[in-house]
Amino acid sequence: MKEITLRSIVLSIFITAALAGANAYLGLKAGMTVSASIPAAVISMGVLACFAGRKKGNNIFENNMVQTAASAGESLAAGVIFTIPALILLGHWTDFSFWEVSLIAGLGGILGILFCIPLRRAFIVDSKELTFPEGLATAEVLKEGEKGGAGASLIGQSALIGGLFKFFQSGFKAWGEALEGAKFLGGKWLGYIGTNLSPALLGVGYIVGKNIGILVFLGGCIAWIIGLPLYVYLNGNELIGGDSINSIVQNSPVDGAYLIWSKKIRYLGVGAMAVGGIYALLKVWKPVLDGIKSGMEAYRKMGIGQKDLPREERNIPMPFVLGGIFLLLIPIVLYYNHVISDLNIALAMGIIMVLAGFLFSSVAGYMGGLVGSSNNPISGITIATLLFTSFVLLFMGKGSIGPAAAIFVGSIVCCAASIGSDILQDLKCGNIINATPWKQEVMEILGVVVAALVITPVLSLLHNAYGIGSDLHLPVEAQGNFLAAPQAGLMASVADGILGENSTLPWNLVFIGIAIGVLIILWDKRLERAGSSFRAPVLAVAVGIYLPIELAVPIFLGGYLRHYLHYGKKKDTSRQGILVCSGLITGEALMGIILAGVIVSKISIPVIALGSVGPWIGFICLALIAKYLAQKVR
Repeated sequence: MKEITLRSIVLSIFITAALAGANAYLGLKAGMTVSASIPAAVISMGVLACFAGRKKGNNIFENNMVQTAASAGESLAAGVIFTIPALILLGHWTDFSFWEVSLIAGLGGILGILFCIPLRRAFIVDSKELTFPEGLATAEVLKEGEKGGAGASLIGQSALIGGLFKFFQSGFKAWGEALEGAKFLGGKWLGYIGTNLSPALLGVGYIVGKNIGILVFLGGCIAWIIGLPLYVYLNGNELIGGDSINSIVQNSPVDGAYLIWSKKIRYLGVGAMAVGGIYALLKVWKPVLDGIKSGMEAYRKMGIGQKDLPREERNIPMPFVLGGIFLLLIPIVLYYNHVISDLNIALAMGIIMVLAGFLFSSVAGYMGGLVGSSNNPISGITIATLLFTSFVLLFMGKGSIGPAAAIFVGSIVCCAASIGSDILQDLKCGNIINATPWKQEVMEILGVVVAALVITPVLSLLHNAYGIGSDLHLPVEAQGNFLAAPQAGLMASVADGILGENSTLPWNLVFIGIAIGVLIILWDKRLERAGSSFRAPVLAVAVGIYLPIELAVPIFLGGYLRHYLHYGKKKDTSRQGILVCSGLITGEALMGIILAGVIVSKISIPVIALGSVGPWIGFICLALIAKYLAQKVR
């Protein structure tokens, strides 16, 4: 059967563009993205089944190529939104430059593919430790190709539900983004409670499961239930923007809670994420180096020629891999020189990027094999890159170049690492169904190119409609729904804290966050020794600290819903739930992007004002969606 065909290429382009845009929105809103492999595979099977009858239309190899490209687009979107918006938050950019973002994303993504090709055999074929869970699950879905039509219909139905919910919420403005409230008790204690009204976040919680959902919510509780009231109690007379904290929360408890979290409390998450990222790297360093060594040895034994290799062992030839890395380094150095106007520093940054990119792509690939791409701590890898780059620039006496230079290096490394994790998942899937590796690698490059071209208009739309990280650049009437962009905010804080001339980073809170991260690591080690099925990866808690708690609540509820629906059942029906949740996520995210275009175009939509009852109606609608999910799973 053919693998790369015209229809698989065309379908790949459309699905990649849609899922890359959807994951960009989701990642900016919640700080998490989800693997696109399974929904892309199911959509592909449903569409291809329409060609010349179901039997002729469904080709497992074509479907594999489509999901390979689409998952690359989703992963690249994660790499971009975790870093590039930091340039906006630092004030280096006011909007997203199409050619610059596309260049950074495209170069970083293709480098990630090339870096990981030599590791395929060592990590996928020879390793017994690395399971690559998404790759394994996608292969099982592809094997059930005859059921593709029903699965695609389920995704389409739930996407429509998610899209309609978002349209009533943000189009008609029938209800707000959250059901929330706050009280300033006794002039000393600030209490907050709330939940975001988002089917997408409920779906994210279902997909990541109870363990991660609990940890994200725990992080939210550390920040909002413990940290926020305690900070207000101890520092009520501190000035923020010319007003004391007490007067701010007295006038508007909800707005005051968000202001104090934004200016102070979330830096606990910065410290926790930093220590978590470094710990994650140290934990896997030795097996990664062993994998790199054995991968290179396997390539040496095979020799340059591939004619004698079986089809399912043929990668893109090593001369093309090494030559591609060298050729891509040239535009990267030229771009760095364009940014900083210093060729020597640009060369140093380019070398740092290649070394860090290769090492961290390998780390990301290894960790993806252990825990899956959706749970891979890419932000921790990028933090390590930023710290290293920042200190190198300081050592060279070029700290005045500023935080933006470190972000430019970190962004390419982050894109490479994101793709590094994804391509090995896809190649694992291909290995199971006996696909041709080099053809998958080509489709991965196609997915990167498509996503790199699509992502900038999406980012620009979202920034000009909702705001990314902040909405102060928007008219007052358009403020209030900005996308948190937690990872990008973290990157901006780290780079500015080290290299910024007028840095106001609250280091005392960062160090407390580091201590919290260390305590969580010790807790996780104790759970490991006890053989507990519940584990506590520190980065999940750190993301919860850094996000508004109202975003953590639906993630927690989604995770617990999955546990409730499947607990004690012999037959695993979670695949149906994953398809429903993928549809909810895609539908809400795509509608959010469409509405962003409507807002920027200044097209008016009638407003349905439901007043104070609106959020409760939204909450009831969300509960009905949860019931719909439960019915589809049972």
